[in-house]
Amino acid sequence: MGEVAEADPAAIVGVIGDCRTEDDIPHTVACRTLGVSTAWYYKWRRRPANPTKREVRRAELTERIKYFFTRSGGTYGSPRITLDLWAEGRQVSVNTVAEIMTENGWYGREPKKRRSLTRQGKRKAARDLVGRHFDAVSPDVLWVGDMTEIDTAEGSDSKLYLATVIDLFSRRCLGYAMGERHDASLVCASLKMAAATRGGDVDGVIFHGDRGSEYTSAAYQGLCARLGVVQSMGRVGSCFDNAAAEAFNSLLKVEYVHRHRFATRAEARIKIATWIADFYNTRRRHSRAGGLPPAEFERIIRQQRQQAVHQDEAA
Repeated sequence: MGEVAEADPAAIVGVIGDCRTEDDIPHTVACRTLGVSTAWYYKWRRRPANPTKREVRRAELTERIKYFFTRSGGTYGSPRITLDLWAEGRQVSVNTVAEIMTENGWYGREPKKRRSLTRQGKRKAARDLVGRHFDAVSPDVLWVGDMTEIDTAEGSDSKLYLATVIDLFSRRCLGYAMGERHDASLVCASLKMAAATRGGDVDGVIFHGDRGSEYTSAAYQGLCARLGVVQSMGRVGSCFDNAAAEAFNSLLKVEYVHRHRFATRAEARIKIATWIADFYNTRRRHSRAGGLPPAEFERIIRQQRQQAVHQDEAA
């Protein structure tokens, strides 16, 4: 099947036609087996033997779109794939990419509604310093965090809990921790990792989370005080007050977790950590990072600001 998938469109059309005439296999079944849509098959079957230059270019573009869609794990929609094509130097519109993706049945995934893990703490909560303004002008100005649960097949109580810290400047995931319980130690571990990622100097950073008992615990508040991190908290029962952190969890679930089955918590830990470090931070294009991967966006902005400083000093 892999060799057929790499063949030219005319060869694929021929194979589908032979399946019907020689083995009485319906076109829809053959198309599904070969990974093409029936609309694509009928469109190519009606074409003349010698395709035009425009048709050849369209076929080449379709192959590149398929490549980027597959590389994203089947999660990228037309806007992000268009950015990938532009990065290659191709002149193509988002509408053209969307049209080709529709023809071939390639669609991004919509996030599912998640169940909240928040249990309001008894200790006094911090003020909301963010007010749903989830933007930052520089790295390490405003971080957000949240927790979510991951299902595994390890026993009756098989859930794995994930705590994250996201920098709102680039949407980079700076810290994350996973464990069998969602408690103060989990959110503390994620914050420690975020601080280590930034070299330990995070004095003055605002961390915005919910009013769950983990974030209002003495252990977490004490850690924030030692690091110089200023806490901010949204209201109870309002997902919009921490929407940026919840958006990351939804993205993780839709683009990765819901597409895999984890036999054990250990397997889930390794694969999720790999997805964050090797894909989300370094390769996945983010609309809030100028269409670049978060780590690359930070690197470019850092270089630009260093150049600006050197130019000012030289002047």
